[in-house]
Amino acid sequence: MPISESQLDTWSHQGSVPGSAATCEAIRNVLYACDSPFYSKLFTVFLQGSYGNDTNVYRDSDVDVVIRLDGTYYYDTTSLTEGAKASFAKSTTAATYGYDEFKADVLSWLQKKFGGAVVPGTKAIYIKGEGRRRDADVLVCAKYRRYRSDSNGNDENYDEGIAFFHTNGTRIYNFPTQHSDNCTTKHQGSSSWFKPTVRIYKNIRNRMVDENVIQQGIAPSYFVEGMLWNAPNSTYGTSYGNTFVATLNWLKVADKAKLVCANDLVYLVRDN
Repeated sequence: MPISESQLDTWSHQGSVPGSAATCEAIRNVLYACDSPFYSKLFTVFLQGSYGNDTNVYRDSDVDVVIRLDGTYYYDTTSLTEGAKASFAKSTTAATYGYDEFKADVLSWLQKKFGGAVVPGTKAIYIKGEGRRRDADVLVCAKYRRYRSDSNGNDENYDEGIAFFHTNGTRIYNFPTQHSDNCTTKHQGSSSWFKPTVRIYKNIRNRMVDENVIQQGIAPSYFVEGMLWNAPNSTYGTSYGNTFVATLNWLKVADKAKLVCANDLVYLVRDN
């Protein structure tokens, strides 16, 4: 049975916006409070994920809030020449307040303000919703610099993102600002078809999970956004049915090894 245009239109709609806004505001107010143990440090609070990128659907629950330590950064200098690495090492000093201290301070402060609703996770800190406040994940991170091969080790030739650590010690990095900016540019370039199309794919994914076609978690929103970001603007438009068929057909024949994340800085589906 074909999926009607009216059903695709329903699936294209954005999920709860007031609830996510209220959640972000409540957590932001707590994190920016002047009596917090980290108030004197340089940090920024912002939304990321589906709510941050306006691709949330009705089934999306958790609001992803990021608190980034700006006075300290982690780095990757593997692309630098030996001379550039030496220059970098000479000009860099060790941080006096790093990720571990910052995360500990943020966690203790959230526990003080939200009590038993706070549950530390392997990557983020979960806060159970209450009233108008939805469930939220607070990701504590620091700035991250991935130096480009043409850097001399003491310049601004790097891609800036965020770094955080799994509880097993693994460092994880990402580029949420570039991801968000590129999704917005893609949305504009596709005459505002991109984000509704992402929501359609996410709702189809949810239906496939419900009917045991795929497993829960096999197609995270981040990867759905990245996958569709690669599809040319010419595959979007005229109707949701035509857009779905055109983007899916393009993806079926695309060289998967060349697909990149929406940040355009990391490959999407290569090994490791």
